[in-house]
Amino acid sequence: MKKLILSMFFIFSLFFVNAQTEITGNIKDARGNLIPGANILLKGTSLGTTTDFDGNFTLTTDVTGIYTILISYIGYSTFEKDIVLENKPIQVNAILTEGGEALDEILLTATSTTRSQKETALSITALNAEQLSKVNTSSQADVLRSVPGITTEGGGGEVASNVFVRGLPSGGQFQFNPLQIDGMPVLSTFGLNSSAHDVYFRNDIGVKSLEFVRGGASILYGVGSVAGIINYTSITGSAVPKTTIRTEVASNSRYKADFVTSGPLGNEDSNTFYALSGFYRYDEGPLKTGLPTEGFQLRGNIKQLTKKGSITISGQYIDDQVQFFLPFPLEGGSRDRPNGNDGNEILTLQTADASDISYATPDGIYNSPIEDGVSTSGGYIMANFKQDYGTFKLDAKVRYSKYKHQFNLFLDGSGVSGARPVETQQQYLDTRGLGAETFTYLNGQALPSNALLFENRILDRSRPLRELMADIKLTKTIDSHNITLGAFLSRSEAGDFNVITRYLSEFNNRPRLVNVSNHTVNGVSNRGLGYQNRNISSNKVAVFLTDEIQLERWNFDIGVRIERASGDIENEGTSSFLVDNTSIDGLDNVIWGNGSFTRGHVSATDFAVALAGLYKVNDDMSIYANFSKGYFFPELRGTSFDGNGDPSSYEAESIIQGELGVKYGASKFSGTLAAYATGLNDRRSITFINAPGGGFTEDVDVQNTRTVGLEGTWNWKFYDAFSLSGSVTYQEHEITKSENDPTLEGNELRRQPNFLANIGVQYDNGKFDSSLRYNYTGDKFSNQTNTIELEGFGIANFDAGYTFDLTDDGETLRLGTQVFNLFDDAGITEGSPRLGDGQTEAEFFVGRPILPIRLFFNATFSF
Repeated sequence: MKKLILSMFFIFSLFFVNAQTEITGNIKDARGNLIPGANILLKGTSLGTTTDFDGNFTLTTDVTGIYTILISYIGYSTFEKDIVLENKPIQVNAILTEGGEALDEILLTATSTTRSQKETALSITALNAEQLSKVNTSSQADVLRSVPGITTEGGGGEVASNVFVRGLPSGGQFQFNPLQIDGMPVLSTFGLNSSAHDVYFRNDIGVKSLEFVRGGASILYGVGSVAGIINYTSITGSAVPKTTIRTEVASNSRYKADFVTSGPLGNEDSNTFYALSGFYRYDEGPLKTGLPTEGFQLRGNIKQLTKKGSITISGQYIDDQVQFFLPFPLEGGSRDRPNGNDGNEILTLQTADASDISYATPDGIYNSPIEDGVSTSGGYIMANFKQDYGTFKLDAKVRYSKYKHQFNLFLDGSGVSGARPVETQQQYLDTRGLGAETFTYLNGQALPSNALLFENRILDRSRPLRELMADIKLTKTIDSHNITLGAFLSRSEAGDFNVITRYLSEFNNRPRLVNVSNHTVNGVSNRGLGYQNRNISSNKVAVFLTDEIQLERWNFDIGVRIERASGDIENEGTSSFLVDNTSIDGLDNVIWGNGSFTRGHVSATDFAVALAGLYKVNDDMSIYANFSKGYFFPELRGTSFDGNGDPSSYEAESIIQGELGVKYGASKFSGTLAAYATGLNDRRSITFINAPGGGFTEDVDVQNTRTVGLEGTWNWKFYDAFSLSGSVTYQEHEITKSENDPTLEGNELRRQPNFLANIGVQYDNGKFDSSLRYNYTGDKFSNQTNTIELEGFGIANFDAGYTFDLTDDGETLRLGTQVFNLFDDAGITEGSPRLGDGQTEAEFFVGRPILPIRLFFNATFSF
């Protein structure tokens, strides 16, 4: 790698810097408020920058002649002005008006240059900080639900959202589309364990913008992504101190405080700036379980401006825990939330009583950490070096991350072969071959004879993670060509320790545990029935070369990427150990690690190519097309071993994507329309299903899939301060090959709808603002056999607020309210994934409903 970097520097050592023109300016909105993070671009070049926190910018260039400067910010109309560059200082001040319907916002993600949406041959969605605050109530699912082409399953709560991108199978949490912070992925690889990227990061008001770039060239840069990149950009400081504090309360005893503060470090002439943001949150919801949901996050950065660029050191520390909700038994047929033994509606069967579960093991007493839920502590530190040498630019990022992480959850039933999801006491005895036993609560009180039972399992997971990654890009501008040579490297290590315990409870909201004579102890019916301990490390090295060509009416993107991935896996063996003498089957013995490890090494190399072209028909319209051949390295956690201890084959999955579209943007209306096609070959589809003993087995199938679709978006400012926006996605998808079960061929992909839509109306006159957005997810199948169909559902979200001007110095106070799931829709996001293709419609249906209505009130003070 050292030789590669030296070679790249040698290639660019011939560059030289000409006489330069310095362009400076200040950007405000129509009310005189400063606009930090506004994008500045010289049209027809790759030269650009952004404003600091008090709206100032400086752009230095050696080009000469008449050029158009573009100044844009998401949600505002683009400012354009012709300027003459003749090696003399130029001042350009601008006032941006609200609108932003023209697709002229400058983008930063999945490209080596800064270009507007209208000049980029990709499907793109961008949200600014104000828009993010209105769509974010708790989770990434809340934010991404309104993004075109994304299916989100947010019924699990604040974290571990399932995010599926158009055209590709439901691969789990962020599998095909990594979550990035300031241009670097939260994780460089997927599949060390099943934890989603969003368990390591939470949104706060220190986020400046979100960009989601789908397909095409997104596979080339940085970590590489076959489906797209979700990139959050953080606020950085400036010469003017600025602070915003936001407090929030919500139903189910939610309390949250957010802040962001920034300014200079040193005197007024300092070129060093800071920004610090974070939150503290306590929450008994969104579903009350009696288990704690509490934590905080701090993020910050220090930016040093240099003569030719900047050096930014940023970091994060998080210490947070939330509860994660899995499917549970709903009423058969209607799939409504059922009523419990007490006659009240059941919102969750998770219970704080399970936090007292403990038992003996060969390693001593095991105390279940289930009350910690999804618990994450740790963080990262990152350095970003940017230098501009005229026609030669360097952008290098290095980040080190280390987290302690638990992912403890309640499962969706007992896993006992032949057991019903919910049982009468006699059914419970008959299924397990028990005699006439008695049922009592743990305090000895007899259980009513007609009380139903719910036997469940808890899965405790410890998943420490550490990672080092680097992304280096060198860009040279030659006439109309912006050539980038880059490299990405990462080293990741993760542990994955899992223990499954079965317990018995009543069928009630937040149930009490139940004892059965001669069968359970303290409600536990099987100790340590599942154990898994493995350690996985991953190495990735990639080199990419791209050329972004900008002509008068044509833009072309060409690129190639070569990557090698390797991994080391070690799995601990298990044995049954006698640890007690209760004479109760399932309690005297535990399945536990025996200290013997099976180790293996796998590796694969593949390449990607991407081609894209865009033609600017006129100032308002452009036509584009893109094609990419990409790859996806299978999950390392799904690598199995044969009888000789050799790992299974490890080969990259091949993905072909194509898109043809049109973009239109005028003063009052903007919109896009695109047709797309996706083919995925040799996909290692992994399904974790219940084993007869209560643990899990991995069902692995090699599949091909195919998808074609249409997607349209629009934003129309139809009257004064009113605007109407939305999107529609329609797709046809199918399994075209299944090695294990050819009868699946022709079936639709599981958990992928054919139809997605969202529509929203917004009003903002500078004082009062409000929005109402409705997101609809169409019908879909929960399994590959297409025997369980889930009806489509919609979620409506409402936001409103009024801003008071407190002083003439720009201090403001906004009082607002938000409502999640305004009409309290009860749609089902998924069936039981652990029942696989064996799930049936019965008296009870195991599924995960969307979260119920929730009301928020907030106050935001800026000074």
